[in-house]
Amino acid sequence: MAKILCIDDELDVLESCSTILKSKGHIIKCAGNGTDGYKEALNFKPDLIILDVMMDSHTDGFHAAYQFRNNEKLKNIPILMLTSINQISKLKFNKEKDGQFLPVDEFMEKPIVPQKLLAEVDRLLGLKEENINREGVKNVY
Repeated sequence: MAKILCIDDELDVLESCSTILKSKGHIIKCAGNGTDGYKEALNFKPDLIILDVMMDSHTDGFHAAYQFRNNEKLKNIPILMLTSINQISKLKFNKEKDGQFLPVDEFMEKPIVPQKLLAEVDRLLGLKEENINREGVKNVY
């Protein structure tokens, strides 16, 4: 099965993701912030990254996504970004409008729904390399 890196500062989210994904046979590594996640990605070489937005800062996940995309060894890994940013902060992030500029492949709202997570993981693992959002601009004309 796939190697998946989960990056989130909430232990319960990491445990939940890990349990759900391991139930399907995936190999899981976890990190608690973008910096540690980046280091782990270089060593683990995941097939998919699940990345929280708000960790050490309100935008830690955004910065980490750009860091992954700017590394030749990591730029072709699909990224699923988890978010509860609008529930917790006053940033008023709109994933349809603002998210189109981020180099991630999909967004998922917390709390995690197991069936949705598994379906999205399967879809992202099946992405062709040319369909991975490396530039941070998708569906912009």
